[in-house]
This record gives sequence, C-alpha cells and structure tokens, in this order.
Amino acid sequence: MLTSTSKSLLLLCALSVLCLVAVFASLITGSVELSTRQLWDALINPQATMQSQVIWELRIPRTFAALVTGGLLGLSGVIMQVLLRNPLADPYILGVSGGASAAALALLLSGASAVWMPQAAFVGATFSILVVFGLANAGGRWSVTRLLLTGVVVSAGWGAVINILLTSTSTNTVQSMLFWLMGDLSQSQIRGWHMAILLAGLLLGIVIARPLNVLIRGELPALALGVNVPRLRVLLYLTASVLTATAVTISGSIGFVGLVIPHMLRLLGARDHRLLVPLATLLGGSFLVVADILARTIIAPQQLPTGVVTAIIGVPAFLIILRSTIKQH
Repeated sequence: MLTSTSKSLLLLCALSVLCLVAVFASLITGSVELSTRQLWDALINPQATMQSQVIWELRIPRTFAALVTGGLLGLSGVIMQVLLRNPLADPYILGVSGGASAAALALLLSGASAVWMPQAAFVGATFSILVVFGLANAGGRWSVTRLLLTGVVVSAGWGAVINILLTSTSTNTVQSMLFWLMGDLSQSQIRGWHMAILLAGLLLGIVIARPLNVLIRGELPALALGVNVPRLRVLLYLTASVLTATAVTISGSIGFVGLVIPHMLRLLGARDHRLLVPLATLLGGSFLVVADILARTIIAPQQLPTGVVTAIIGVPAFLIILRSTIKQH
C-alpha cells in the first residue's frame, strides 16, 4: 500500500516524464519530419541547415511558449479557484483576457505594427485588473461575490468592445484578429520577464500553500486559524491576474487549461496545495504542448488555433471529471 508521500512522488515523476515526452514530441513533429538523430545533431551542433533552422527558429520558441503559457494558466487556475471558491472559476473569468484582447485588437485596427501587440495586450490586461479591483473594493466592501460579479460584468463589457472592433475592421485584418482571440502560438516568443513571472508565481504559490489549504475550506475557518483573509485575497487576485495577463500577451486567449487542469489533479489525489501548485504548473505546460502538436498536425499543412484544440479536448475532459466527481460523492 503506497503512502501519501509515495503517491505524491510517483505523480510528480509521472508528470515530469510526460512533460519531457511532450517537449520531445513537439520538437520532432511537424510538416518537416525529423529523426531523433537529426534533432540531437541540430541541438548539439547548430549549423545553417534546414533542420537546424526548423528546430531553433520555429519549434523551440513555439514549444517553450506553449510550456510557459500552459504553466501560467494552470497555476492561475488553481489560485483563482481558491480565491473565488468556485469550481467553474478559470483565469479569464474576471475580465483580464477581455482587456488584453481589446487593447491588442485596437492596436491592430489603428494600423500600428503587430510587434507591439504583446505590450498593448499587457497594458490592456493591467487596466482591466485595476478597473475590476477598484470597482470590487469601492467603499472598502470587498467580498468574493462582489469581485466575481464585477469581473463578469467587466468581461461582458470587453466582449462588446471586441465585437465592435471586429465588425468595424477590414476583412484583411479580421482573420489574424480571430486567430489571436482563439489562442495562437505560431508567432509567440518567450522573453525573460515571462519566465521570471512564472517562477515568481510558482514560488509564491508554494510559500502560501498552507493558507490556501485553509482558505479553500471557507473564510471563517481561515480566520479562526489566524490567516489574514483580506490581505490574502488581494494577494491571490493580483497574482492570478498578473499570471493570466502574462499568458495572454504570449498567445492570446487559450481556454480550458486553467479550468480543467486543477480539477484533473484533484481527481488524481493532489488536493494539498503544496503539491497541487507545482503539479498544475507542470501539467498545464505539458497539456498545452500536446494541444499545440495537434493544432499543427491535425489538418497539416494548415494549422488550427491552439485554443480551438484545447476547447475540443477540454469540454469532454471536464464532463468526464464532473461525472467522476459526482460518483465520488
């Protein structure tokens, strides 16, 4: 009979292997098939060959963009579900994605260079974070219900702005806009600050894992055990929002990662946030890498937006998880 610690280590090892296999598969899979030997040669001895260019200029940036984005969304999903104590909470529920998308589309519509789109998306996401936080905290009457309602309303408002932008633009720009809105990794690039935010969020999540374990059971038990609930809620909101904003700047809005991954891990027995936080980051990255492989290969040489694939996988996965949860209760 395996102990709880043994199960945790086994799950961590299994997900680590899954992550390595997903990255390897992403590097050798695509319109240009590569053998393991060719991949190894291209990694060890980069030269001006077609294989090296495909690996270093296309597949490595895209693979690590998927890995980092998935990690950000998985971690943000865990934090958001604790903050709102709602099983349907995902990283986009409070309007961060809407603000980022509206700002990015406005930039494209203005005729500015698409190079500035990630910066515009981050500015829009930050503005949305401040709006939701300011409205939810008006008069000092902060509550989870107030935050959720404010986020949903602001998100709906951003949706209206996005529809106006889409219907008032030329047909030449609409396709690129729609791809970005559905989540697209084809042009994604990872910067140092993306990695820094992911690592900072992961470390913070591990440090506050014990208060998260208490808060998920309710505010009164948390207060009784000495947790500063108001301060912790603000910290969780800002952390989840920054993680989500960073993910959106990399790849647009990719759904279901932050919703499905935490539930999947809880179903596997990872309910302690000291384990759930790092595993959600790891599995979220692996899941998105696999989804991106499918997006590149299902109808090759054409590509699907990665967000479409995560939705196709995420909908039945969530229904299966829901069914399993009902059976357990």
